[in-house]
Amino acid sequence: MKYLRIGFVLAIGAGLLFVSSAMYLRASGPDMVQQMRDRTEIEALMFRYARALDTMDADAYASVYAPDGQFGTGPNAVKGTAALKEMIARGRTDSRVRIGSMYHLTTDPHFEFPAKDQAVAHFYYVTVINGAKQGDQAQVQAGYGIDEFFRLNGKWFIKSRNVNAGATNSR
Repeated sequence: MKYLRIGFVLAIGAGLLFVSSAMYLRASGPDMVQQMRDRTEIEALMFRYARALDTMDADAYASVYAPDGQFGTGPNAVKGTAALKEMIARGRTDSRVRIGSMYHLTTDPHFEFPAKDQAVAHFYYVTVINGAKQGDQAQVQAGYGIDEFFRLNGKWFIKSRNVNAGATNSR
């Protein structure tokens, strides 16, 4: 009789575990798969962002942002397609800026999906800027950032990019 009760309790426990697991998987499985797809699309977007910035391609750079997207925060944020293009073009032609090749690296991204068509990424970055001529010392910059994304007509865009989050935001 003792073993029958133990078997009965184990069967009930296993059944509850199975039912609760099935409910969890059914409720979150499709969302998890969609978030994995979204993350892959956003990572591809951010690769295009980095290549556009590294090659100083103003049109490609602005194309990864929403029409009202912005780089930076506060009163010095660069907002909108025309201003983003101008920022890259100015950097490309500014005689005070003497740079060679650039490489923007993003590491350890953590994604959140607060709503169906919204995403937030927390990340660390490293930027290597080689000197304009042989013998110039390379510069290395690093920091913490927060990007906000949104999906429009099935395509992801950068809504805002804050690469000084470590200095100004404890989010």
